[in-house]
This record gives sequence, C-alpha cells and structure tokens, in this order.
Amino acid sequence: MVGVNPAWLMLGFMSGCAFLSMWVQNTSAVTMVMPIVEAVLQQILKANEGGGAGEVNPNLQLDETDCHVEKMEDNVSNQKRPDVPEEKLTCVQIQTVSQPVAAQVAMSQPAAPSRSKRDLMICKAMCISVAYSSNIGGISTLPGTSPNLIFSEYLNQIYPNCNCVNFGNWLLLCLPISVIMLLLTWIWLCWLFIGSDFRFLWRCGGRKSEGDRAARRVIEEEYRSLGPMSPQEIFTGSVFLLMVLLWLTRSPGFITGWASLFPHPSGYITDATVALLLGLLFFIVPASGPSQKYETMISWKEFQVSMPWKVALLVGGGFALAEGTEVSGLSQWVAKLLTPLGDLPVLATITVACIIVTTVTEVASNAATITIFLPILSPLAEAIHVNPLYVLIPTTLCTSFSFLLPVSNPPNAVVFAYGHIDILDMVKAGLGVNMIGVLATLLAVSTWGVPLFSLDTYPEWAPVLPGFNSTMP
Repeated sequence: MVGVNPAWLMLGFMSGCAFLSMWVQNTSAVTMVMPIVEAVLQQILKANEGGGAGEVNPNLQLDETDCHVEKMEDNVSNQKRPDVPEEKLTCVQIQTVSQPVAAQVAMSQPAAPSRSKRDLMICKAMCISVAYSSNIGGISTLPGTSPNLIFSEYLNQIYPNCNCVNFGNWLLLCLPISVIMLLLTWIWLCWLFIGSDFRFLWRCGGRKSEGDRAARRVIEEEYRSLGPMSPQEIFTGSVFLLMVLLWLTRSPGFITGWASLFPHPSGYITDATVALLLGLLFFIVPASGPSQKYETMISWKEFQVSMPWKVALLVGGGFALAEGTEVSGLSQWVAKLLTPLGDLPVLATITVACIIVTTVTEVASNAATITIFLPILSPLAEAIHVNPLYVLIPTTLCTSFSFLLPVSNPPNAVVFAYGHIDILDMVKAGLGVNMIGVLATLLAVSTWGVPLFSLDTYPEWAPVLPGFNSTMP
C-alpha cells in the first residue's frame, strides 16, 4: 500500500510493527518484522541504484568514512578469493554487499561513495524505526507493554475503589498519542537519516528504480509465502477479535457493560478474567481434525517457554514494596517531604516527574522503573492534593520511552544486533523521539485526558491527608 520509496516503506514497517505491539510483547513484534526489513534492505542494497526520498543531510551524518573504506577493502579482498561463499557476509557487511560498487570505490569513482553512504543511512533509519515503533504502539493498550499492566494492577491494589481505568478509555487516551508520536517520529527519522527533501510526500508515479522493483519483489514473495490462512490461524484470529470486543464492552463507562450482569463485578470480572478464560481455550481445543492424534493448540511446555516469568516476579515484588511502604508509614513520610511541590503548577510537577522517569528508564528496565516509581508518585499526588491518575498515567507512559541505548529495552537490543546501527545513531535519534513522546503525553493528559478520567478533581477513592479538606477542588 505504501509503495517501495524508502521513506514510505519505513512508514509502512513502522505502522505494521506498532499495530502488532498493541497486542503482543514489543520484543515479539520486532522479531516478526525485522527479518522482512532485513530482506528488503538486502535487495535495495544489491540493486545499487539511487531513487530516494531526498538528499543526504550533511549536518547530521555520522563520520564513518574510515569504517566504510575498511569494509570496502575487505569486500575487494574477498572478491579476489572466489572460494569464499557469499553466505559469510554478515549484517554489518550489507552496506557494501554489491561487489561492483566496491570495485568502483577502489578505483576512486566519485558516484559510488555517496550512493553507499545513502544506503547506509537507509539501513539505519529502517532498523531504528522498527525498534521505536514497537514501543510507541505498545502504549496504546493496557496489555500492550509491561508498565501499563503494572500500573493497572497497582491501582487495583492501592486504590481498590478506583474503577475509572479500563481498556476502552485507556485506548481513547493513548491511541491518539501513539498516532501523533508515530508520524512525528517518522518525519524526524526521515530528516535525520534519509534527507531533508520532503517532496516525496506529494510526488507519485514516475519510473521505478531497480532497487524499488527489487524491494517490491521481496515484499510480494514474503506475502505469497504466507499462503492461505490455516484453520488454526482462523481460530486464533477469531479468539483475538472476541477478546478485544469483550475488553471494550466490559465496562465502557458511558454505558453499562456486560460485567454488570455478574455479582460484585469490580472484584471478580476484570480484563484478566477475559484473557484467562479465552487463553484456556487454547489448552482445550484440538489443533487438528478428529482423524489425527489429539493435540491442543498450545501445550504447557510451550506456554512455559513463552511466559515472561521474570516480569511476573518483578510485578509481585513491586506490589510487596508498595504494601510495605503503606503499612510502615513510609508513604506518609514521603508525602510530607513532597508537600512543598504543591506550590508549583500541577503541569510543571508532572513534567518534572516525566523527565525523571524518562531518564531513569534509559538505564533500567521499563518494568523495574515503573515498579520503583509508582509507590513514590502516588504519595506525591496525595501530598499536593492532585488526582493520582494525573501523575501516574503520564509517568507510566513515559516509562516506555526508552529510546536512547540498545540496553534500554529488548527491542532496541534485537535491532542493534543486526549490525546496521551503532550507539551514537540511537542516542542521536532517541533524544528527539523522547522529546516528542513527553510533549505528546503532556498534551494528551492536559486536554482530552481531563474529561476521560476527571483529572481536574480530587477523587473520592483517594485518601485525604491531614491538612486537606475533602471538599477542596
């Protein structure tokens, strides 16, 4: 649909990866998309033709001339040894995979180096965009990423009477944030790596280069290799759609949901109830017809391999930490210390909290960061007499904005392992995406988030600390 222009192709991969990460783990989404991206990049580079979205931006290019020449010399030396198989080319050597190009560079022809430099930038942009889009799409839904799940369960533990956060209104708040971030991140990465000429946005048609045609062939072959949908895929897709529908209609807020049909719906019917019941079907429904041996869609052994047990243990430890701070009185003590922050405007306090969380999550896992900060930020909100959701929601979202380093989260590490990018590339691109994410989050919680969650009033389900009147606005 988006064609094979490098910039439009990058938007297509970003959109697909972001949509996948809304429903599966971010790492899983990246590992599904990156092999296709790698195959397309191989074809574009082997074609060794121009046809791009604009001129290379000289002000923001990395100085990699020495590294590039070394790779060219290695490739030329391999050219003299015909017994070396092509399979030994690694992902890092993809930049100079075309041997005629290496020969031209060795002969000091001026056109080849710029073409190879541009190809290198396309590789960087494609890979970084996939890693970033997985995090951007994951914030859209409650089960999309670990910090969202930890935040949801923390509310149930600490504020049991808070029934204002559900799958539907979280989607209404965060899906626009994801769309805004995705588009701005795409423009930022295009300008940073591919070039500053955006005339491709309205330019269509024209003669296709060999690289464009090769990339289209790869995508078409990948699509044809999928074949028709199997019965197992149809069943899985049906269960997935049913799960999303039940999540959206459990307790929409503006109408009575199906959870009200059960006694004590707040205590027994949650989003986890839907996920567990529908997930149980895969342990019962046979994977094949009655004529074959009975095997379920998923076995317990496969489930054990796929289950992120470390996250489950970390979440449990976070709840124990939160309960300990409540019982010991530590949260009340922290609340008194943080009371002077009430003199600042509320939005300024939230901005400071978002910046701190975004900085910490770059060097710590997202789940660990949100587990540490939730028991600190909720007493802060109570101390300054602000709706706890006004502080917890934006900081939870900012916990997923770990874009600077390969070690910040698993998707960054997976993409970094392909060898097209280095740490400086990710830091340079991640700084801009972090700013985009924080600004988009603050825009959301201060505009359409206010009526969604009544953020402008102090809720009844939050405790009123001594010194505050419960009737205060």
